[in-house]
Amino acid sequence: MSEKFTSVHYHTYLELDKLLDAQHPRSAALELVPAHDEMLFIIMHQVYELWFKQIIHELQSISLMFEGGQMDEREISVAVARLERIIEIQKLLIEQINVMETMTAMDFLDFRQYLFPASGFQSLQFRIVENMLGLKEEQRLTYNNMPYDIVFSGEQKERLKAVMEGKSLLTHVVEWLDRTPFLEFDKFNFLEAYKKAVEKMLQKERDAINATDILSDEIKKQRLTMVGDTGTYFQAVFDTAKFEEMRARGEVKFSYNAMIAALFIFLYRDEPILQQPYRLLSRLMDIEELLTLWRNRHAQMVLRMIGRKTGTGGSSGHQYLKSTAQQHQIFTDLYQVATLLIPRSDLPALPEELREHLGFHFSSK
Repeated sequence: MSEKFTSVHYHTYLELDKLLDAQHPRSAALELVPAHDEMLFIIMHQVYELWFKQIIHELQSISLMFEGGQMDEREISVAVARLERIIEIQKLLIEQINVMETMTAMDFLDFRQYLFPASGFQSLQFRIVENMLGLKEEQRLTYNNMPYDIVFSGEQKERLKAVMEGKSLLTHVVEWLDRTPFLEFDKFNFLEAYKKAVEKMLQKERDAINATDILSDEIKKQRLTMVGDTGTYFQAVFDTAKFEEMRARGEVKFSYNAMIAALFIFLYRDEPILQQPYRLLSRLMDIEELLTLWRNRHAQMVLRMIGRKTGTGGSSGHQYLKSTAQQHQIFTDLYQVATLLIPRSDLPALPEELREHLGFHFSSK
């Protein structure tokens, strides 16, 4: 029989001897009274690392699809499916914290002193996930005023550097949007039509505020000022110079063309050819949202377990983790698009020829 089809045992295939012999509580190794919940602590973090490995595996495959400047409809569908797998894994990572919290704060204190200076901050795989998604080093909160990679060995630093020097998923998506061919049409000026629709929408809001007899004149004035502020934000997509100023200040990461392409996809997402691109961008927003939820949930768990104590790795513990939820964000530009959306009723109609171009048009001839 060919070796390709030789039988394999479940135990051997999963290498369970290695896997199940990888839990060694330090409270027991140091010949002290073993802390019962240290086993749970170890297994929980090992499970996290296994899931991080799977996320890296999925992100690597998605990045390959973007290489070479080509991404056809079938590949977008596969990329979306793999992003959805990452999303389901993220949900598990969040739910897993509930299991961790079956351990009380005093249970944790039974073995916490044996963990110094180990810390989740030292998870190489999680740093790789962040880098592969597109988190920049200059965005990161410092770790005791030191570079984030200070906790890693030379070989691990080289691996992180290699990931940073490669293209992140954020970079791939921006370049893909830059190449989007939906913005150049002979008989339809998208930005001109969109600008008219925005002006119409804002005027409707002003008229509604002025017409109401419920608000006082002072409140009306405040509301009209707010509408004006919203209108000012729209100017960024009508003026490339203003957009580039925002980009220089770090307020946006997308290129101008990428932002306009994303806006077009979100507005006309019901057109057949745009449905998969819209799903892809939406899944990236889901990943961002769940990553933020996980960071916040993790921070709350740490607050519950150690209060305001310093983390075992020397960080500020809860405060550091909570701060990363606000600062370590990647696909924020997709949320900026929501500011630019307009009601479906005000959406500029597409010429029939263009609708056919964006649809699945069949002829009986």
